[in-house]
Amino acid sequence: MLISEFSRATELPIDTIRFYISKGLLKPERSVKGGSKPYQMFKQDDVTTARMIRLQQTLGYSLGEILALNEEYRAGEHSPERTIEVLQAQIERLEERKAALDAALSFLRGKVDWIKAGKPEGAPRLEDYKC
Repeated sequence: MLISEFSRATELPIDTIRFYISKGLLKPERSVKGGSKPYQMFKQDDVTTARMIRLQQTLGYSLGEILALNEEYRAGEHSPERTIEVLQAQIERLEERKAALDAALSFLRGKVDWIKAGKPEGAPRLEDYKC
């Protein structure tokens, strides 16, 4: 499929797709069609890869980490042990982010309650929360 079709299939803007290609995250095939510039042809596997990139970004992976993991996967170096190691590390990172978000929410809720109470002595202090 051409980049416009790929964009529709993945719901990614064309600029994002081109950015992913420039970073080596997506590797479409080149076609001889298209005059001086060959067309980039995408396969269904590329759709899956694009969706995985978005998922990995949502999970907090940097583009560099995503590239390294994807290259490792393409090279066939993804044993179950390695997959578990990567997933466990990400779970730990997400747990840390969750704890920080929970602390921030507690602070904000405390602040709202304090304002509703008419701003009495002892306003919630951000430094009392591990955000």
